[in-house]
Amino acid sequence: MLDFNEAMKFNMLSLSEHFPRYRSPLKKEKKMEIPFTRNFSYQQWLAILISLITIFTLLCFGYATFFDDPSFLLAKQENQVVIMSKKTSLSNKNPDSDSCTNRYIYIHDLPSRFNYDFIKNCEDLVEGSDRLHNMCPYLENFGFGPEVENSEEGLSNYSSWYDTNPYSLEVIFHNRMKRYECLTNDSSLASAIFVPFYAGFDISRFMYGNHSETLKDSLGKDLLQWLARKREWKKMWGRDHFLVSGRIAWSYRRKFDNVSLWGSKFRFLPESMNMTMLATESASWNNDIAIPYTTSFHPSEDTEILQWQHEIRWRKRPHLFTFSGAPRPGIKDSMRGKIISHCQGSKFCKFIDCSQGDNCYNTINLMKVFQRSVFCLQPQGDSHTRKSTFDSMLAGCIPVFFHPGSAYSQYLWHLPKNRSKYSVYVPVRDVNKWNPNMEKILLGFPEHEVLAMREEIIKLIPRIIYRDPRSKLKIFEDTFDVAVNGMLQRIERVRKVIKKRKDPSVGFADEDPYKFTIF
Repeated sequence: MLDFNEAMKFNMLSLSEHFPRYRSPLKKEKKMEIPFTRNFSYQQWLAILISLITIFTLLCFGYATFFDDPSFLLAKQENQVVIMSKKTSLSNKNPDSDSCTNRYIYIHDLPSRFNYDFIKNCEDLVEGSDRLHNMCPYLENFGFGPEVENSEEGLSNYSSWYDTNPYSLEVIFHNRMKRYECLTNDSSLASAIFVPFYAGFDISRFMYGNHSETLKDSLGKDLLQWLARKREWKKMWGRDHFLVSGRIAWSYRRKFDNVSLWGSKFRFLPESMNMTMLATESASWNNDIAIPYTTSFHPSEDTEILQWQHEIRWRKRPHLFTFSGAPRPGIKDSMRGKIISHCQGSKFCKFIDCSQGDNCYNTINLMKVFQRSVFCLQPQGDSHTRKSTFDSMLAGCIPVFFHPGSAYSQYLWHLPKNRSKYSVYVPVRDVNKWNPNMEKILLGFPEHEVLAMREEIIKLIPRIIYRDPRSKLKIFEDTFDVAVNGMLQRIERVRKVIKKRKDPSVGFADEDPYKFTIF
């Protein structure tokens, strides 16, 4: 049997004989004159086989690594012959690193004027209604707002209930992301890049009054210029970047320069089109993704969710249907007026008038009514969606939608594709011709179907709430978890397109003109 040195000497001679490019210094020795197929032992044949397999593996591995690297492909797309090597940061790994494979997220460390300065100057932020003049009270407790003072009869675990404003979502999401279990300081390891820009706070400063387009758009332009200079941007030219807004995506889709027009044109800027925005309502473009509005329930333990689910499952519900809202006389073809008139004239309906006092801003009172209702009507308001949808679902109230843009074409990651499992759909094609008879429609559902829909909503509750960032749920995934997983999958699909040497911009930010049409 050959010892190690003899085997290595034999291997080098054999390779140099049959592969001239691998000439060995041992070649100077005298050639063996024995024919190649004669007098070879089993060990010698095994050594040759192992050597050939090793060479073949190394060649294949090198080829695959070179051409599968998305950094190389992206650089080639931009007419740059640049091959970026993959990096590994040992200091960045943790004992649970295996579970973070393909889940690492890198957070851009933005200059404070893009986020934290808004919190420092919160008195300049406008909530969006006549009720409040600034957002300061709602930025407490990680963005959850003030704690609900007492439970009375309506809320179990009232220490987990807050007076949460939907526009503080950017702060809530950022605080959760800072505690995300798969964060990395090495952007080369990241599957996604989070941009903690408080876009909603930025635009809220110019909601009222005739402000110039330059002023409305300036900070967003500065952000994009800052991002475009970073090496992280050049990896996928921004298509692995995402941000979150507490306002609807339409607020950043101003098509024309006119001081009287609403919002900014942030999402129409070239660099922004390469990013994905998670917002409480999406627009017609594919790179706008809707995630649920914030509710007031922010549990810290699984048991709190289970207890709340049990509580609303057995609630008595004397109201067949409820509508909470205010009329929209200034909006053409608004159906709210008809719904309000119908509700006020029905013994089966409970109406909460949001135009009177704080009826719709008192968390406890609102949840009490929703818990006592079987169905909750959710017509369009100023836009397609409503925060009330998620408040009512949290209370176990079955939502009734009148337009697909209110939920079905919005919350694709968080709500079931089968809309009949958790909701009722009453399409309204022409408001002027619509003569509602909600009692007849809703009384037509047999009890077992109603119970099944409510049970589906109860199961959905973890997916439509934002948990306390100071703790971690062991059983359930919350809205944040679902949104992050959806974002990682979206970016991975883009990577696969790049690996196939196709154009990743195709379909990424295209407009879908039929997204909000009636079925």
